[in-house]
Amino acid sequence: MENSKRRDLYLKIRVNQEELDYIDRKFRESGMKSRSDFVRAMIYQGYIVKFSEFELKELIRLARNISSNINQIAVRANSGGKIYDNDIADIKKGVDQLWQPLRYFQSQLMSLHR
Repeated sequence: MENSKRRDLYLKIRVNQEELDYIDRKFRESGMKSRSDFVRAMIYQGYIVKFSEFELKELIRLARNISSNINQIAVRANSGGKIYDNDIADIKKGVDQLWQPLRYFQSQLMSLHR
């Protein structure tokens, strides 16, 4: 093996038992023969995906608003009340607001697979 390709340096990291068990489980699931090869593959080919906590909370808020609107309409409809066009329009508006950031997240995740 060329000198530049020789692996003669040692990398040591500290982990607790739970972390080691998790790494070992992922290593076994990978089907790879060597833990060193597994770690190298994760370093070179693995992904770290970070989403903004604010953005995720906003998605949850939008989904809850839509759910609340639907529940209110269902209660009204089940009690013999009328469903108005504005009710449906509010739900459609909420869904549109929710899909925009979801599509963004989807595009970010899809770009990882290219």
